[in-house]
Amino acid sequence: MDPNFSESLNGFEYFDGNPNLLTDPMEDQYPPPSDTLLKYVSEILMEESNGDYKQSMFYDSLALRKTEEMLQQVITDSQNQSFSPADSLITNSWDASGSIDESAYSADPQPVNEIMVKSMFSDAESALQFKKGVEEASKFLPNSDQWVINLDIERSERRDSVKEEMGLDQLRVKKNHERDFEEVRSSKQFASNVEDSKVTDMFDKVLLLDGECDPQTLLDSEIQAIRSSKNIGEKGKKKKKKKSQVVDFRTLLTHCAQAISTGDKTTALEFLLQIRQQSSPLGDAGQRLAHCFANALEARLQGSIGPMIQTYYNALTSSLKDTAADTIRAYRVYLSSSPFVTLMYFFSIWMILDVAKDAPVLHIVDFGILYGFQWPMFIQSISDRKDVPRKLRITGIELPQCGFRPAERIEETGRRLAEYCKRFNVPFEYKAIASQNWETIRIEDFDIRPNEVLAVNAGLRLKNLQDETGSEENCPRDAVLKLIRNMNPDVFIHAIVNGSFNAPFFISRFKEAVYHYSALFDMFDSTLPRDNKERIRFEREFYGREAMNVIACEEADRVERPETYRQWQVRMVRAGFKQKTIKPELVELFRGKLKKWRYHKDFVVDENSKWLLQGWKGRTLYASSCWVPA
Repeated sequence: MDPNFSESLNGFEYFDGNPNLLTDPMEDQYPPPSDTLLKYVSEILMEESNGDYKQSMFYDSLALRKTEEMLQQVITDSQNQSFSPADSLITNSWDASGSIDESAYSADPQPVNEIMVKSMFSDAESALQFKKGVEEASKFLPNSDQWVINLDIERSERRDSVKEEMGLDQLRVKKNHERDFEEVRSSKQFASNVEDSKVTDMFDKVLLLDGECDPQTLLDSEIQAIRSSKNIGEKGKKKKKKKSQVVDFRTLLTHCAQAISTGDKTTALEFLLQIRQQSSPLGDAGQRLAHCFANALEARLQGSIGPMIQTYYNALTSSLKDTAADTIRAYRVYLSSSPFVTLMYFFSIWMILDVAKDAPVLHIVDFGILYGFQWPMFIQSISDRKDVPRKLRITGIELPQCGFRPAERIEETGRRLAEYCKRFNVPFEYKAIASQNWETIRIEDFDIRPNEVLAVNAGLRLKNLQDETGSEENCPRDAVLKLIRNMNPDVFIHAIVNGSFNAPFFISRFKEAVYHYSALFDMFDSTLPRDNKERIRFEREFYGREAMNVIACEEADRVERPETYRQWQVRMVRAGFKQKTIKPELVELFRGKLKKWRYHKDFVVDENSKWLLQGWKGRTLYASSCWVPA
């Protein structure tokens, strides 16, 4: 007897492991073989219904196939020759009914092999009955082709065989699921392409110039309609404005801030309640300012920790989800209502081209490039001129964004600028630098090359650097200026927000912030309708966030730290720069642009201490200047 025989029939053993089975063959202690086969077939069917059918086919099928072949061979041999005691093959036999043929056993003691052989094959009829039982049992099993496994089958064929074994319902569900997935994916791709096309068209309208070098935004029919609706509705809103002037919001806000600074929460809450009752995000300039600053004061009452302030602000704006197109629309409306940013861009272009004439390569290092809004019109302006650089390099520096790709946003800016350069046939090279601390950037990171004109631009972003932290030696703001000085640029363009709300004392900072943002809200109230969605979005996302940071945050969490242009002038001279004179004809050119573009008459453009000043109703809000190494 082969001791490994039962082990070779995995999942279908002929011996149950009882040692008395061989010593006492007359004892019926093992289960009928036919029941075992039916049990095995039942288990296969149950495994198929439970989804485990595939796994069972890889183990039990070969064993059962091998058993059939062995039994068939034994039956054939038994018909051709007689068995002797030397035969060593041992197996069990059963008929169709599953009962043991006891007449085959002999009472005389004989070797075990001879007893087992006589019990199985002494009668030819039992062999025929066994064959008949096998044929009936095969009806419950899959076709013989499915028992053969080809290890070299291709992946596609194996996938098809799996599909054939699956039920029709499961296959139909799977196909429907794949079809739905493809439809959803294609619809998302189509929506994404449509959205990208809209954003690209919006960028062109906002950031490019027309044939007369004027912004296309001002000629847009939608912008003209907004301006017209504002002029038509001015008379009807004057009466409402007189009624709202009865409430002195500046005084209420100042008293509330003083109560918060002294720790009197009860009084502060009373003032806040009074401000809330009179303010509105859709009212006049004073009501909108009060609503914005009331949110900031309430956030300061809850705590001055950065994450807490951000969570509070997100809760205020959670119901309004903006897309990229929404942000560009708001920016477009801002440019149409205010000339501040447009004139800063024109000033930068004028000063850079003045020093980069006939240069082989122009390298611009932009501190705070973000979306690079000012450079498409610069690329467009140099595309048709012959005295401009033959190649443009831009190095964009920005704060890293959260996540695993900190430079993704400014890299996308580079790809967008590359598309504009390709459109206007301008050779272009771009490098992105994402750094949390700009003062730690090394000069080697800029890859400054010989024989190239180097221009450094810092537009409204140096105000976000920390100022003196204990001593002037540890001032990041001065460290960045020294870094720029060591780069030895041919020109350094510096644009700032002219504000004095960088004081360490809360009340002084709060009062200056109220004066500054009062002018901005009044400017919008004079140039845009109150129900304009883009105006509401801009006031919430830009002015609201800045005011929240100025009022509610302290120490390192407070990043809005503007200074006046006179304070910046002292810093620049101390860092080793000297200021370039602004030509009077440039100031007159910008004044003429204001009239041509039909901006409000209360916008002011002037020059003082070699700074180009821009303001509203006599209050200076922005300033630009040009510097070279001393």
